[in-house]
Amino acid sequence: MNNLKKQGKIPVIVEVTNSGYSAFTRDFPVYTTGSSITEVYANISEAMSLLHEDEQVEYGPQNFTLKFDFQQFFSHYRVLNAKFLAERIGLNPSLLSQYVSGTKEPSPKQVLRIINGINALGEELASLTLTTK
Repeated sequence: MNNLKKQGKIPVIVEVTNSGYSAFTRDFPVYTTGSSITEVYANISEAMSLLHEDEQVEYGPQNFTLKFDFQQFFSHYRVLNAKFLAERIGLNPSLLSQYVSGTKEPSPKQVLRIINGINALGEELASLTLTTK
């Protein structure tokens, strides 16, 4: 098996954009965008496979670890209060603050917990109907 495949999961930095997400690796000259995380996984897999097509290496989502730039995310979505979100998902607010400031890096499990909390909040807000008198 090729050494490229043996190196373990490749970290991919994910940032929020006005149209979805942008993603890149620091280890390889690969950049992509996507309107969803699923699309980011598909696009980064395709880009890496194309980069290494001479070695006949195929990549899939299992080859990557997405790393979200929480500082950039909360800066972009200023309307989202980190303390409120932390309390809502049962996370210590000061711990989320450390993730946002970059002084501490969340585990993949914590990242998933935060993303799921953000998605649940988004679904709840999307289902609301506002009325005026």
